[in-house]
Amino acid sequence: MRDNQQPLEQDPQPAADDDGAPRVLTPAAHRALAEAEERRQKATSAQNQAAAEVGGRGGPDPVRYGDWEKGGIAWDF
Repeated sequence: MRDNQQPLEQDPQPAADDDGAPRVLTPAAHRALAEAEERRQKATSAQNQAAAEVGGRGGPDPVRYGDWEKGGIAWDF
């Protein structure tokens, strides 16, 4: 076994298959699922951080909702 590999698990957890029969996941599959979940969380947090607008007019996006007027002033971008 190489130094960077983790030891094999003794009790792999079964997962439900399409036909309902349980399927045993290998330790490599568990690691892959954990890595994928970590990537999903990073992508979601990066997307949430990028979505924040600083100094915007507030409220829903006028282009999306067809609201081109706010407080009697027409906005033209």
